[in-house]
Amino acid sequence: MSTPKILALSGSLRAGAFSTAIAEGLKDALAGTADVTVFTLNDVPLYNQDLDTATPPEGVVALRAAIAAADGVILVSPEYNFSIPGVVKNAIDWASRPYAKGAIKGKPTLIVTSSPGTTGGVRAQAPVREALIGAGARPVAYPHVAIASVGEKVTGGKLTDKAALDFTLGAVHALLHDIRLLATA
Repeated sequence: MSTPKILALSGSLRAGAFSTAIAEGLKDALAGTADVTVFTLNDVPLYNQDLDTATPPEGVVALRAAIAAADGVILVSPEYNFSIPGVVKNAIDWASRPYAKGAIKGKPTLIVTSSPGTTGGVRAQAPVREALIGAGARPVAYPHVAIASVGEKVTGGKLTDKAALDFTLGAVHALLHDIRLLATA
């Protein structure tokens, strides 16, 4: 198999978002192992079936194309109010359409959450996983990757904490394993 293509979706719109920093840190750490593209969701409008036509908004076209071109997805999400941020659910909704044929269908997907607090966004894991399953994605079976105190683990806009990065890379290797299995199936 050639070098796997991974799409790292940042589930936060904030400038300097920790989700984007995690994705950028993974991109650096995986250089030579996987081609990682970091994708932010700033240009993806709220899902509206009236806009989901043969010519959807440009941000949606870009999102769907990026997912379709990837061998696997790393969805990096913060936790908002004990759950999934609206922008993450919105991206999954757009990626799931048209129903049963969306770009995310059958795509191996790793969930990574984070929080400045001590839980690391673990309460967002289940709703993200449930939305991905509903969309037809293939969430990776791996212990929750929940990065606590994330603000202390980011330097220069990238996840640099060795322990957090090493644990997350273990999960990424499980994603890469799933990608290889699907490629040979």
